[in-house]
Order: sequence, then C-alpha cells, then structure tokens
Amino acid sequence: MSNSSSITHFLLLAFADTRELQLLHFWLSLAIYLAALLGNGLIVTAIACDHRLHTPMYFFLLNLSLLDLGSISATLPKSMANSLWDTRGISYMGCAAQAFLFLFLISAEFYLLTVVAYDRYVAICKPLHYGTLLGSRACAHMAAAAWAGGFLSALLHTASTFSLPLCHGNALAQFFCEIPQILKLSCSGTYLREVGLIVVSASSFFGCFVFMVLSYVQIFRAVLRLPSEQGRHKAFSTCLPHLAVVSLFISTGTFAHLKPPSISSPSLDLVVAVLYSVVPPAVNPLIYSMRNQEVKDAVWKLITGYLLKAINCFKISSNE
Repeated sequence: MSNSSSITHFLLLAFADTRELQLLHFWLSLAIYLAALLGNGLIVTAIACDHRLHTPMYFFLLNLSLLDLGSISATLPKSMANSLWDTRGISYMGCAAQAFLFLFLISAEFYLLTVVAYDRYVAICKPLHYGTLLGSRACAHMAAAAWAGGFLSALLHTASTFSLPLCHGNALAQFFCEIPQILKLSCSGTYLREVGLIVVSASSFFGCFVFMVLSYVQIFRAVLRLPSEQGRHKAFSTCLPHLAVVSLFISTGTFAHLKPPSISSPSLDLVVAVLYSVVPPAVNPLIYSMRNQEVKDAVWKLITGYLLKAINCFKISSNE
C-alpha cells in the first residue's frame, strides 16, 4: 500500500517488450510527430503571413493548429524517449504537467470547435451580420474564452486528481499520464470530488455538442434553400472540414472513455488512446486543406517562397 506522498514517479505502459519493436515504435512515432509539426506549422505560418487569410475562419483555424501542435507535443515525445531508451518512468511532477497540458489543450480545442460552428452558422445563416457579430475583437474574445475554459478545466481536474491518496501502486495502463488512469490508482471512496468535476465537465461538453448539432441543423436548412447548386457546393465545402474534424475528435474520444468494460484490454486501450490523442493532430492539417483552395494556395506560396530564397542563397554562396 502506498500513497501519493511516497510516489516519486509513475510507470507508463510500453508499446512493445522487444527492443526491435521499441525502435520501430520510435521511428513510426517520430514520422507521425514530424508530419504533425510540419502540417500544423505550415498552416500556422501560411495564415499568419498571408493577409488574404486574415479572416475569422482562418483565425480560428490558426488557433486549432496551435492546439494540435501542443496536444501531440504533450504526449508523444515522452513516449518516443521511453521507447528509444527502453524505460517506462515519468516523474510525479512530470506526470502532473503532462496530464494538465493534454487536458488543457484538448478541452480548449473542443471549445474552439464549438466557436467555429458558430462562425459557420453566422457566415451561412446571417451573412449580412457577419462583420458585426464576428469582428476582430469578438473573435479574439471567443478564442481567449476557449483557451481560458480549457485552462480552468485542466487546472481543476489536475489539482483534484493529484491531491488524492494513491493506494494501488504507480503503474499506469496508458502510454501517457491520463487522468482516468490515475484515478484507478486512487484509494476506494476518495475520488467523489473528482467524479463531481467530471460530471460538470461532461455537462459542459454535452452542451457544446448540442450547440454544434443545432448550429448545423440551421446551416443545412439554409444551404438547402440556396437556389444555385454552385452556392450550395461552396457553402458545404466550408463546413465539411470542420465536420470531419469534429467527428474524428468526438468519435475517438467517446469510444476511448465510454467503451464497454467487457471489451476493454491494455492493448485495445493503447490503440484507442493513439487514435484520439495522436492521429487527429497529425491528420487535421490534411482535413483543413483538402477542400480549401485558399489554404492550399497559401501553403504552396509559402513553400515556393522559401525554396526560391534557398536557391538564391545557394547561388550567392557559390558565386562567392
């Protein structure tokens, strides 16, 4: 029997037992991480540098890409380091920081996805009021509220969880410090306060989900009333990336935490955790740019600009 005061570190779940599979996991994770950094980094840079993309929709997209960069950076590098060095440990404070950062970033992302649903609703259902309802100050306030909401939620959950006495060892059945896994180590009957916070957060997330559903019901009604097929196609094309990201976010997160205990196993939990914590930040840049010609043009302009600068620098250095 141990309590939280005597625990100095936690043991994370390893992806593999053999050295060859550990190295394979490291290289695959590195490839995914670099792809996520490159994709989200290109979107952030392109939106920041291209004045044509300084609109509310792309401002929120920039924030979403920043959150994706943060969320995958909070979990994957430590897992990669453990696989590379054949270790499982993470310090107590490191675990608390990782749990806080991950919860903060994914909570803020969900709140921001709700704001994007409102942006699409105003743009399609109330286009004449778009500039008034979504001015630069209003957009900054909504984005700040999403970040602040995620920060407050993560702070309360992390403080509550890590103040609990832990009586069931220090081994976590996950590859990163996840609050539900830490609660499994707490003493029986001591986590009612955290359960109350979870209920409050779940109610908040459900409210955001209902808001998104109602927004898209109104959006689809408005789009279907458009007389031109080209107009309907253009309206749908601005909504589909957001719908795809929301669907991926909600489906993987819901299955990870609400799947039946009868089908739960360490291997399945590990795979599902990768699906909701690693895959979305890596594929979201593709989703954002797949049906958005403006983003693709801005990214291509950014890449070609850097290539031309590199070629010119190489020519100058060669002449010298």
